[in-house]
Amino acid sequence: MIKEVIVVEGKNDAAKLSRYFDAETIITGGLSIDDQTIELIREAAKKRGVILLLDPDRPGEIIRSKINAAIPGLKNAFIFKKDARTKRKVGVEHASKEVLNEALENLVTYGKIEEGLTSKDMVELGLIGSKERRMIVSGHYHLGECNAKTLRKRLAMLGVKRAELERILDGYDS
Repeated sequence: MIKEVIVVEGKNDAAKLSRYFDAETIITGGLSIDDQTIELIREAAKKRGVILLLDPDRPGEIIRSKINAAIPGLKNAFIFKKDARTKRKVGVEHASKEVLNEALENLVTYGKIEEGLTSKDMVELGLIGSKERRMIVSGHYHLGECNAKTLRKRLAMLGVKRAELERILDGYDS
């Protein structure tokens, strides 16, 4: 039984989760998420806690940002596109039980954005211009697939410092 309510985009995502987990879900309805749904999520967060498990695509990121901005302190679960796709579609509904379980075991709660990495740091660490290096870092922190700007923002919200990233990347470079 998962104590928190899991927020997903659609009914197929909710159905997939119910196959594997004893969990309740709130369905956003995609990008058309309304104020009533935001309030429902806010109430669920107060009473039981909320986990955002949204599709690893642009619309999913827009929804995640909107909800996190409206309700700070929510738990976020991320999956990679490569683990949640068919030939034509990408989404939570296409992820395996193992991928979903790993995402739900590695939750990220964003805090206040810290002064952290600069653009210069990102360039010097090879995180701008190298999807592979970004995947190493985002995989380490379970942040899902993201471009350099989004990775920098997520790392700042987690309070990750340059020295920590240097250690992580040095382990892969050697």
